[in-house]
Amino acid sequence: MDKAGGKLGDRRREEVRQEYRVLMRKGDKECPKPEPKPPGKRRRAAKGNSRNLLERLMGREDEVLRFMTVKEVPFSNNQAERDLRMMKVQQKISGCLRSWEGAKIYCRIRSYISTCLKQGITASKAVNLIFQNKLPDFVTFSNIPAE
Repeated sequence: MDKAGGKLGDRRREEVRQEYRVLMRKGDKECPKPEPKPPGKRRRAAKGNSRNLLERLMGREDEVLRFMTVKEVPFSNNQAERDLRMMKVQQKISGCLRSWEGAKIYCRIRSYISTCLKQGITASKAVNLIFQNKLPDFVTFSNIPAE
């Protein structure tokens, strides 16, 4: 994949897409739609978690397989889960954040440090830059959202 510039070639991409569709059809057979509701019943039949997931995967094929065509899209969501892990650790240690404002500040700091780490800047250097009233080189004013 690296030889292809981080993207799969057209032929391999189509093979993977066909394999994905075969798996979706297998899933559809193993986890069929619920029977239609009997006449006179108000609620529709519950699908269950596995059927809901299957339908989402079937309906969002392009999004699920985007990693094959866009180099910047990772194969897995592990990084996103790692980014959220510290928030969960904070909740487990203290039980919660005491105020909405405190939660926003905590998230802003964690986001800044996480972004710096992804850009190759250590957490200690990132914090030192802030205390020196400086921003890392990768930050430009065009990518800072207005509040």
